[in-house]
Amino acid sequence: MSPANLILHCYAERKDDLWQAFCLDLTIAAQGESFEEVRSKLTIMVKEYIDDATEGEDQAYAKQLLTRRAPLRYWLKYNLYRFLHRSEGDATRFFSEVIPLLPIPGYNPA
Repeated sequence: MSPANLILHCYAERKDDLWQAFCLDLTIAAQGESFEEVRSKLTIMVKEYIDDATEGEDQAYAKQLLTRRAPLRYWLKYNLYRFLHRSEGDATRFFSEVIPLLPIPGYNPA
């Protein structure tokens, strides 16, 4: 049985008056004034990015675009925060973006 959804690793952190959200699996970031705003922006950006890579003008580069992970230092930070359950009050939040997996016409990952 294969999975029905792609689950992406994401987190957001507040620095001063701004929130920054990161999708580590695709190296996408968004910035906003609240957690809700930044999560919404990141969700839209992730969906548009995947649509472009699978159905848009960047379809020829889908394999490279869909395997573009964040640098190691961001993964280390993410995992350290998760391990320590660090929240600094309300300053760091973890979430997943769930994207339905659909067959991509003409896409061959091999």
